[in-house]
Amino acid sequence: MRYTASETCRAVGIAFGVAAITAVLVTPPLPAAEHRSSADTDPVQAQLDLLTSVDRVPGALAQVRGRHGRPVTMTAGTAELGTDRPMVGSDGRFRVASVTKTFVATAVLRLVAWHWVRLDEPIETYLPGVVRGTGDGAEIHGRNITVRQLLQHTSGVPDYVEYLDLAQLEGPVEASELVRLALSHEPDFTPGQGWHYSNTGFVIAGMLVERLTGRDVGTAVTDLVVRPAGLRDTYWPPAGERRIRGPHAHNYTLDEDDPEGPLVDVTEYEPSWAGASGALVSTPSDLNRFWRKLLGGHLLPSRQLAQMRAVVPAPDLGNGAGYGIGLARLPLSCGGYAWGHGGGLVGAGVSNASLRAETGREATVYITARTGEQAANRLLRTIDVALCR
Repeated sequence: MRYTASETCRAVGIAFGVAAITAVLVTPPLPAAEHRSSADTDPVQAQLDLLTSVDRVPGALAQVRGRHGRPVTMTAGTAELGTDRPMVGSDGRFRVASVTKTFVATAVLRLVAWHWVRLDEPIETYLPGVVRGTGDGAEIHGRNITVRQLLQHTSGVPDYVEYLDLAQLEGPVEASELVRLALSHEPDFTPGQGWHYSNTGFVIAGMLVERLTGRDVGTAVTDLVVRPAGLRDTYWPPAGERRIRGPHAHNYTLDEDDPEGPLVDVTEYEPSWAGASGALVSTPSDLNRFWRKLLGGHLLPSRQLAQMRAVVPAPDLGNGAGYGIGLARLPLSCGGYAWGHGGGLVGAGVSNASLRAETGREATVYITARTGEQAANRLLRTIDVALCR
C-alpha cells in the first residue's frame, strides 16, 4: 500500500505529491462560484455535501463569519471512516500546512518592527554560511538573497519538497538538512528576477527567527504570534510528535496501488518534514481569529502590515494574483480580493483561510483527504462561495 503521487492541485503549476509529502502551497486562484443546487440548501453547505459525496472526501468543514456577525460552522461527512463519528466542529484541530507561513512571516515582521532584522538585508548577515549552494546550486549565496525575497518567494531558492524522498527518512529531520538538500540544486532564477513558490525560503526564515530570538522556531512563533492573537487551541508540534492533540478528524489519502479502493489513514505525520513551512496545528475558530487580528492591525504596526500586503505579481497563481510577505491576494468571482493563505499536505488535510477586505468576511474551509483535482477545485470554489455570498 502506497500513498499516491498522482494527487494533484493546480497550485503554482506543480503537482502536490512527493512520496508521502506534497508541497505545502498557497492555493491557486479561486474559481467562479457554482449556483446553489437547492433553494433550501445553504450554498456553502451544498459544496461541503458535494465534497463528501461526489469527491470521496470523508469529512469537510467551513466556518464563515461576517464583519459583525457570529461565526457559522457547517460540516459534512465523518471524522473517521468506519465509524459513526460526525465531522469535528469549529474547535477540532488540524494541520494547517502552509498557513504556517503567515505565522512565521508575522513573527519576522514583529522582529523587523523591533529593529532586530531588516527586510532588505542579505540573509548572509544573519545566518552566515547557511545559504551556500553546492553542486548544481553552487551559484546560490546568501549575500545575494534578502530576507524579503525569502518571504516573498522571489529568492530563486529551489523548493526542497521537490527533491525530498521520504522513503529515505524514518524520523525527524533538521531544518538545516532540508536547506542543504534544496541548495544542492540549480536555482529557479536570479534573486529578485522571478516568482516561484519555495518552501525552503520559509525554512530558512524559521532558522532566522531561531538565531535572532535564541529560541526554537515553534516557541518563538508561539510567543510572538499565537499568544498575542489569543489563540488557545493552536500549537507547534515538536519534532517526533506525529499525533494531533485533542479533538480532531482523521486524515486520508489515495492508495497508489489501488486509487479507486479504500482511502489510507495517514493521520499521524512527522511535523519536522514541513517545519517552518507548514508544521502548525490549529482550529477553524483560531484561524479566523488570527486573520481578524492580523489584518485588523492588532499584531503588527501599520508600517509592517503595509509591507506584508505589498504584493508582487504571482503569475503562477493566476491573473490578478499577488503575493506579499507570507500573504496572498487572490481575486474573487464577485469582485475584490481575498487575503489569506492556503495549504495542503498529502493525508494531512487541506485548508484555506481568507478574508475579503471589502466586507470583513472571513472563511476557513478544511477537508480531510486529498482525493484528486476535482476535490481541490471544489475546496477553492467553497471558499469563493463563502466570501461572495
